[in-house]
Amino acid sequence: MPPFRILTLVVSTSVVAGCAVGPDYQPADPPLPGRYLGQPAVEQRSATGHADSARWWDGFGDPLLSSLVTQALEQSLDIAQAQARLSQARAGLGAANAALLPSGTVQGQAARAYQSVETPLGRVLDSTPGYDRYGNSYEANLEASWELDVFGGLRRDREAARAEYQASEAGVSATRLAIAAQTADIYTTIRGLQARLDIAERQVKTQEDLLAKVRLLHSRGLAAEYQIHQTEGELSQVQASVPVLQSRLDAAMNALDVILGTPAGTHREALSAAGAIPRAPQVSDIGSPADLLRRRPDLIAAERRLKAANARIGVAVSEYYPRFSLGALIGSATTSGGHLFGGGASQSAGLLGLRWRLFDFGRINAEIDQAKGQQAQALAAYAQSVLRAGEDVENAFSALVNREAQAATLAAGETSLDSARRSAFIAYQNGTASLIEVLNADQTLLRASDARAQAQAASARAAIAVFRALGGGWSPEHLVAARRMPEDLQRP
Repeated sequence: MPPFRILTLVVSTSVVAGCAVGPDYQPADPPLPGRYLGQPAVEQRSATGHADSARWWDGFGDPLLSSLVTQALEQSLDIAQAQARLSQARAGLGAANAALLPSGTVQGQAARAYQSVETPLGRVLDSTPGYDRYGNSYEANLEASWELDVFGGLRRDREAARAEYQASEAGVSATRLAIAAQTADIYTTIRGLQARLDIAERQVKTQEDLLAKVRLLHSRGLAAEYQIHQTEGELSQVQASVPVLQSRLDAAMNALDVILGTPAGTHREALSAAGAIPRAPQVSDIGSPADLLRRRPDLIAAERRLKAANARIGVAVSEYYPRFSLGALIGSATTSGGHLFGGGASQSAGLLGLRWRLFDFGRINAEIDQAKGQQAQALAAYAQSVLRAGEDVENAFSALVNREAQAATLAAGETSLDSARRSAFIAYQNGTASLIEVLNADQTLLRASDARAQAQAASARAAIAVFRALGGGWSPEHLVAARRMPEDLQRP
């Protein structure tokens, strides 16, 4: 058997066998607890609403909140950037797939040349009888080439590109989750600031009424002048808190416009009327820490990047081995355009190529070490992402339970302090209490009301953080499918 056929047979057998150098990917198995520490407390809390995990923002019972989140998911420029990155990764995967296939080109040219007679060749030709300094040439060829992936370097490169594409897909989901949570968080912040502004403005009105009564009593000789100054000072302190809260409210509204992909001020009118602070719904279908690996898209993206880094080790290792390629050319060449496709003008060629970095193993070793270092970095990043995801969930659980307890306590205390303030004012009018007692009661009530509003907003924001930490936007059906088909993540 001729050597060319023997070599072709060996190459074909290697390709069919599908061998690929480098380590095969073994999914990481980070140690995880069986249950969250704060899960019992979250499951035992009482809440009026119920949130569907696929659209958890609807569970807050606020139509405007749901509308804004929907707009953000449709208009956010962050999501547009993530989708553009996905398009780039898709193109990279397409290029990696194409590298495994034969490629072909069609080339054609027509040329007319005028030969110089002042060159050595020109002098020789010019001495020939009947020499024509003008010359024509015509050529048309079909060329094909194919790099044979004998040792799997191209397949490892495709494996890495596929994993990067899947990481980009998960990145889009992670961005959507972040945008939904950020929109809901900013909206809740706005409602909380509006509630605090309302409390401050009502307190300003109360202090103004008190100042008017003190001035009336002073005009009748029933109050000293210093009491007027005390009341004016307290009024100024309350009034000074209003611009600060208004500035923070303006900043929050501008942030909401930006996340919706609109100029600042676009939604100011729609949010001008103060609304109630959203109430946190019941958190159901919490799952286990192990489920978090499938639910959180950022963890899926980190795991896919780990797989891509593992595949690139194989790409680097494949440089140890020779690369084979096949090439072919079929075409026609002539000096007369009318004879271009004649039998005498036909030409063809076949090529078996070999490229082997035989004396470059030092650089190859460095490339392999670099790829292994990147894989180790990706593994550590994935393990750290898993730990931080668990931390996010535990922190969000704790904040939700404790903030709700704080809000309930402050609400009860606010009711008692409001009664105490009214009693102090009546006693002051009857002359059995001093103005200081009334002012102290006002200060205490203002602090309690403000703290209660902050705690209510914080508890709603903690619930948002819970849904975000759990990878909100999933559905139980998707989770079951992921368990049954663990290899799905390995397909583009």
